[in-house]
Amino acid sequence: MMKKLLLSLLLTLGCAAGAVANESGYPLDKFPAEKMNDMAALQHGAKIFVNYCLNCHSANYMRYNRMKDLGLTDDEIKKNLLFATEKVGETMKISLNPKDAKDWFGTQPPDLSVIARSRAAPGSSGADYLYTLWRTFYRDETKATGWNNLVFPDIAMPHALWDLQGQRVPKYVEYKDEHDPTKTIHRITGFEQVTPGKLDEHAYDETVGDLVAFLQYMGEPSQGKRVQIGVWVLIFLGILTVFTWRLNAAYWKDVK
Repeated sequence: MMKKLLLSLLLTLGCAAGAVANESGYPLDKFPAEKMNDMAALQHGAKIFVNYCLNCHSANYMRYNRMKDLGLTDDEIKKNLLFATEKVGETMKISLNPKDAKDWFGTQPPDLSVIARSRAAPGSSGADYLYTLWRTFYRDETKATGWNNLVFPDIAMPHALWDLQGQRVPKYVEYKDEHDPTKTIHRITGFEQVTPGKLDEHAYDETVGDLVAFLQYMGEPSQGKRVQIGVWVLIFLGILTVFTWRLNAAYWKDVK
């Protein structure tokens, strides 16, 4: 148990030290935090994760049966989410060979168990980072994968959700470099849809929000229960304070 906790801590620190929360300085959009209390959104996010992310990325610190916290039964997990193993008590491992992954992508895809926590930064959460990341992919034929990203320039991974969002190319605006007027700088100001996806823009944003909610949940599955317990503890302490104050007043009322 201690060894596993140590490995988890090292993984978190390694992810945090390996890259800053926003490589490009691109402004992050706010993740719709209300999805963390929406069981349907979390269940949909789990489905998207298993179908689109779990092919290359593992979640070795998350067990399938933990998703019973999201209102799923063992039978529902087996039928809809259990593709890489046969037991709901297993962790979310993948069969991708690390050597093959490095040959294909140039690096081994990271484990996503605590990816949302590792991407947190002052002024923004890891969920904000991931929510913006998945909505700023665009086609770039100069890259090996054919894709690039505004939040993570030169990203090694392809756009796994492209069939849902469709293919987009960036719109550029040119302006003179204030430090060197002889140079022209190109800045991306938006996107042009080249081919449509299965979802419209609003539905795609909702789907990404659901996926990010599940990734946030995986980083700390007991967070909802912890917050709930914390609220009841504060209520108890408030009531105890009132009783203590009245007991103190009654005890000292005859003391001059």
